[in-house]
Amino acid sequence: MAQLHPHLLFRGNTEEAFGFYASVFGGNYEVLLRMKDMPNPTGRELSESEGNKIIHIVLPIGKLGQLLGSDVAEQYSDEELVTGNRYTIAIQADSKEEAEQLYQGLSAGGVVEMPLEESPWNTYFGMFADKYGIQWMLEFNPKRV
Repeated sequence: MAQLHPHLLFRGNTEEAFGFYASVFGGNYEVLLRMKDMPNPTGRELSESEGNKIIHIVLPIGKLGQLLGSDVAEQYSDEELVTGNRYTIAIQADSKEEAEQLYQGLSAGGVVEMPLEESPWNTYFGMFADKYGIQWMLEFNPKRV
């Protein structure tokens, strides 16, 4: 059965916030990926501060839980981050087939931000808003099976 993991959005202070969460929950990051580590199809030069922003961070919590987070770059956000819109529901599927089934069902009638495909951090990953405007991230990580 799929697991749900909270995904928190920040405006440039994800690393600071996750340092705090790690001090409270304990443990080490499973993934910490910066914007400069991502493929850059536009060829636009990132500033040093943009490049150092977090695009994907995972802090394991307990035996099955994870806290996910990322910074939202100014050019990708058309609204201000305020309490109430700083989250995305993240689902960790048990199989690629389950990921595809959930993705097709939940994204129907919605808006796809990233199609479900292999990610730079070696998982099967997609992002979308459902037809009600709820933000979702869906992932299958074969290393967690």
